[in-house]
Amino acid sequence: MKVRIINKSKHPLPQYETAFSAGMDVRANIDNPIRLKPLERILVKTGLFMELPQDYECQVRPRSGLALKKGITVLNSPGTIDADYRGEVGVILINLSNEEFLIEDGERIAQLVFAKHKQAKFKLVDTLSETDRGDGGFGSTGVK
Repeated sequence: MKVRIINKSKHPLPQYETAFSAGMDVRANIDNPIRLKPLERILVKTGLFMELPQDYECQVRPRSGLALKKGITVLNSPGTIDADYRGEVGVILINLSNEEFLIEDGERIAQLVFAKHKQAKFKLVDTLSETDRGDGGFGSTGVK
């Protein structure tokens, strides 16, 4: 799959860090460091603009190391970049830790995962088919 991209940042294009990576790390493109206080959220710009093929999305996901070690995650995880969006890619970060976190220019702040999708069409019906699970919801299948 080819993705057309404009890079207005000071940093190299996102890339896969290992041969079997699903996500590409994306970097903050900021003029000054940002202090993210506990429970504060902010939109961090990347300087990237993309044109995705029809029927594809780009998911913006947290980096596991930042989440585990620093409590920094993507608030609307996963964020979705639609194929018809042409604006700058931004990442909504939130600090879920008890300590301030300093976001530096060029820091890898999230990862991008590309996925094919289909649009759904609803068919209005009066009943749904029966299953063993039925209407059992959150936690209904147990934990072990």
